[in-house]
Amino acid sequence: MSIRVLIADDQPIVRTGLTMLLDAQPDIEVVGAAADGREAVRLALQLRPDVGLFDIRMPLMDGIEATRRLAGPDVTDPLPIVVITTFDLDEYVHGALKAGARGFLLKDAGPALLTQAIHAAADGDALIAPSVTVRLLAAFAHAQTPPPRQPIEPLTAREEEVLVPVAQGRTNNEIANELHITPSTVKAHLASLMRKLGARNRVEVAMWAHETGRI
Repeated sequence: MSIRVLIADDQPIVRTGLTMLLDAQPDIEVVGAAADGREAVRLALQLRPDVGLFDIRMPLMDGIEATRRLAGPDVTDPLPIVVITTFDLDEYVHGALKAGARGFLLKDAGPALLTQAIHAAADGDALIAPSVTVRLLAAFAHAQTPPPRQPIEPLTAREEEVLVPVAQGRTNNEIANELHITPSTVKAHLASLMRKLGARNRVEVAMWAHETGRI
């Protein structure tokens, strides 16, 4: 089964390049391309893709607002969205994550990281460009005014061990190697963390770790 992707970018050459790159992958298919956020929302509702790959700076409606409408906290069936941009600006990342994005990449990330982010989003995980992960999540946490929510159940010692590398942007395989456990065990602990914290994905788990001073 191919991962069906919707691309949104206001530059035709970027849309074409991303489409060619992703269509070249054996298990990814680009099903639509939008030139602005408004068209992206319309196509997403019409085509029901598996993942959206959205630029931030677009006319009519930017990528953050489009993400909020398709993946925000009030959306019952959120679309996994990866935001991709040229600009390494804190406010863009904060806005994208708060809007519900499951990934954030810079356009110089390269094909391997881009396809990894698409797969992560489709699998319910999240991937943020390693170059910005720790700094931006820390800045996001410091910008929060409400006190961090408390887990519905205390975290186990192993969950605490898994929590730290998740907040550092490590993948499940990297965490498994570091803790000498299997990737499926990491995934099980992560699922338990999300349940206890009321988090929708690993990005929100990472935010909570920063908010509570675990990083």
